[in-house]
Amino acid sequence: MLEIRNLTKKFGKTIAVNTISFTVSKGKVVGLLGPNGAGKSTTIEMVLGLIEPTSGTIEIFGKNISTHREEVLSRINYSSAYIQFMSRLTVFENLKVFAMLYNVKQKDKKIRSIAEELEITDLLNTLFFKLSSGQKTRIVFAKTLLNDPEFLLLDEPTASLDPDIAFKVRELLQKINRERGVSMLYTSHNMAEVEEMCDRVIFLQKGRIVAEGTPDALKRAARDYYIEIAFAAEKEGPFVKFINARRWKFEIESAGHLHIKTSADDLGETMRLISREDFGIYDLDINKPDLEEVFLKLANSR
Repeated sequence: MLEIRNLTKKFGKTIAVNTISFTVSKGKVVGLLGPNGAGKSTTIEMVLGLIEPTSGTIEIFGKNISTHREEVLSRINYSSAYIQFMSRLTVFENLKVFAMLYNVKQKDKKIRSIAEELEITDLLNTLFFKLSSGQKTRIVFAKTLLNDPEFLLLDEPTASLDPDIAFKVRELLQKINRERGVSMLYTSHNMAEVEEMCDRVIFLQKGRIVAEGTPDALKRAARDYYIEIAFAAEKEGPFVKFINARRWKFEIESAGHLHIKTSADDLGETMRLISREDFGIYDLDINKPDLEEVFLKLANSR
């Protein structure tokens, strides 16, 4: 579906994207993550053919975007929370313009069908400039679906949305991915959303790919697990002695409460050893690393 090979973009002496390669297969959702300035937006702009790469190739549907841009763009679409429409046109008029550009058949019917699905029917006759930021995000997303795209580039698609509407947008994206096999390249600063939506995640840092894999694989690679333990306060001395003898890292949070730092590899053995002792443990919880922790580690380690 999408194949990027050795993609590089320089602006003068600044290297915005540095020799990256990755693919998005049919029906897959790939997250493209990284801190501000990592190269995400530049990569998306090159995929859309808005800027020319310094070197490297981009193929979508097996066709080079630089030589088949019009053909490729007719089969994809792009959504960003930061897109602005014509402010003095109504929502319906804006969507009608895009429907004409996309050569959509039965334009009015298509617009109203999407509007109903996204719960924006009551906004169709409203001037765009009068909308809230969340409403504008929904309108831009409606535009994204007009041409029944086979591949979607989604840049913060749920930014500014109320939680219930964001949930419905994610549900709709999952539905078209599941039923129509639509592939997606997905950027977001909401790590829980990325974890929910993406089959694979790519982390960019200073224009380079620094990590990639499934969300679960990346979380396992983060390694840090925390065992939160509530125990009989009078057992604190023996418990601390037991922990120190094994050189485990730990922190006492309050009387009768502490947490032990361990890893995915050592978690089972740590739990086994603790369970054999009598420290009056009455509550135990395992905190696994999440994608946000992975993101922060990668962003701060390079």
